[in-house]
Amino acid sequence: MNAGRLRLAAVLLVSFISQLCMAQEITVAAAADLQFAMQDVATRFQKETGKTVKLTYGSSGNFFQQIQNGAPFDVFFSANLDYAKKLEAAGLTVPGSYYQYAKGEIVIWVRNDSKLDLSSGMQVLLDPSVKKIAVANPEHAPYGQAAVAAMENGKIYEKVKDKFVLGENISQTASFVVSGAADVGIVALSLALSPNMKDKGRYFEVPSSEYPAIEQACVILASSKNKETAGQFLSFVKTAAIGDVLRSYGFDVAK
Repeated sequence: MNAGRLRLAAVLLVSFISQLCMAQEITVAAAADLQFAMQDVATRFQKETGKTVKLTYGSSGNFFQQIQNGAPFDVFFSANLDYAKKLEAAGLTVPGSYYQYAKGEIVIWVRNDSKLDLSSGMQVLLDPSVKKIAVANPEHAPYGQAAVAAMENGKIYEKVKDKFVLGENISQTASFVVSGAADVGIVALSLALSPNMKDKGRYFEVPSSEYPAIEQACVILASSKNKETAGQFLSFVKTAAIGDVLRSYGFDVAK
């Protein structure tokens, strides 16, 4: 075999290996409340299958816009049903892949050094010592929408809205309280239970009756170049073992 053919064979081999590796990896756009839970799920999936899950976290609304504009994700885990359903209605998902995987919950969270008494629930936000309240931006973050609904239900929204420090997503919102940039925050229970926060503060679970259910769904995107691996990952998420993992992070998962 001459040198030219050898080079061509080498190029083809590298290309084949590259494509094979790409088929073994999927990119998942996940709502920020899944930051720790999904890492756990992805690690278990890789250990079981040898396939890699590349995770990107953010607000569901921002991902929705990006996907409409052609962002190269394989699977989208939304923090509400609406964005997933809209993508499905627009023909941007693999038919039959829509799956409601969990319900999220909100909590009022403060650092350990806070003197606030959380037992009064939402009314604690009226405490004169509270100058800044961290809330996810309700324009595109489902957890922010739930927080606003709970405040409106408690008839305190108009009294406290000028104190909001808006996070781009629920993860950034939580970081504002942890860092001291806000006195108190309304965050996801899944983050309050995470390794990053569970020892740094305390929380009060806002009764689910005080805000619309944060029902969360995922879809495989029609533009995915790795639909087989994406489907395998979705099937993995549906297993009882992963349901238990999500429950351990505070998600409500149907049995």
